[in-house]
Amino acid sequence: MVARRIDGKAAALAYRAEVAKQVATFTEKYGRAPGLDVVLVGEDPASMVYTRNKEKAAAKAGIRGELHRLPEDTSQRALLDYVSKLNANDEVDGILVQLPLPKHISADAVIDAIAPAKDVDGFHPMNTGLLSTGRPGLVPCTPRGCMHLIAQTETELTGAHAVVVGRSNIVGKPMAQLLLAEHATVTIAHSRTRDLAALCRTADVLVVAVGRAHMIGADHIKPGAVVIDVGINRTDAGKLVGDVDTIAASEHAGWITPVPGGVGPMTIACLLGNTVVAAENRLSS
Repeated sequence: MVARRIDGKAAALAYRAEVAKQVATFTEKYGRAPGLDVVLVGEDPASMVYTRNKEKAAAKAGIRGELHRLPEDTSQRALLDYVSKLNANDEVDGILVQLPLPKHISADAVIDAIAPAKDVDGFHPMNTGLLSTGRPGLVPCTPRGCMHLIAQTETELTGAHAVVVGRSNIVGKPMAQLLLAEHATVTIAHSRTRDLAALCRTADVLVVAVGRAHMIGADHIKPGAVVIDVGINRTDAGKLVGDVDTIAASEHAGWITPVPGGVGPMTIACLLGNTVVAAENRLSS
C-alpha cells in the first residue's frame, strides 16, 4: 500500500476562491471589504515570513489586510493599548497578533485583550469555550484547515477512532473538539503517552502536532489510516520536515499530508475564511 497524497495547496486554492466570492458579496453589501489587521512584534524571521504571506493572501482574496510592525522592545502595556485601539476601530473585523511574542510579553494577556468577535485566530477563552460546548464561534485556523483536509479523503468520521497527538490550545485541544463534533471517538495523546505507537495504530484518523521531527514512524500507522501531519520542523541541513516520517508512514497509511504543502496552506486559507465570518457577524448583528 502506498498512501495517497492530500494536496493542501490545491485544497487551499479552492477554498480561497470560495472566500473571494464571499468577500465580493460582502463588499457589495456593505460598501467596504472585510478588514484583517496583523500585529508583528519584533523581527523573528519565521514570523516575518508568515505575516507577509498572510498579508498577500488577504489582498488576493479582496480583503483589506494591514501589517502593523512594532519594535522588539515594545512593552506589554503598549501592545495591549495597541490592541485596544484595533478593537475600537470599526473598519477592523479581524485581529491577529503573531506568536511567539518576545519573552517579556504574556501571550495569554494579549490573547485575552483581543475582542472575541475580532479574534480570527480563535484563541480567546470565549471562543475556545464556545467550541468546547458546540456553539458557533471563531475556530482556530489550523484545526479548521485539518478538518477540510480530512474531508478531501471522504472518510466517514461518525464512529471512527481519531487519535490526536499533541495537547496544545492552538491545535491539539480544538482539533479534538472538532472531531468530536463530527461524532468521532477521540483520544488525545502526547509525548508522555505510554506505548504511543500501539495507541496510534488504533487510529482511523491520526492527527500529529507535537513539534518533533519524524516522531511518528511506520510502526505508529494503522493500515489505511488518514494521517494529518501538522508539524513543521527544520533539520540541521535546513530541510523542512513534519512530525511524521512521511516516506515510512506512506507504506501503511491510506492518505497522508505532505510537509510542506499540506496543512500550512489551509491554515492561511481558513484565516481568510474566519475574517469574512467575523466581518459578517459584526455587521449583521
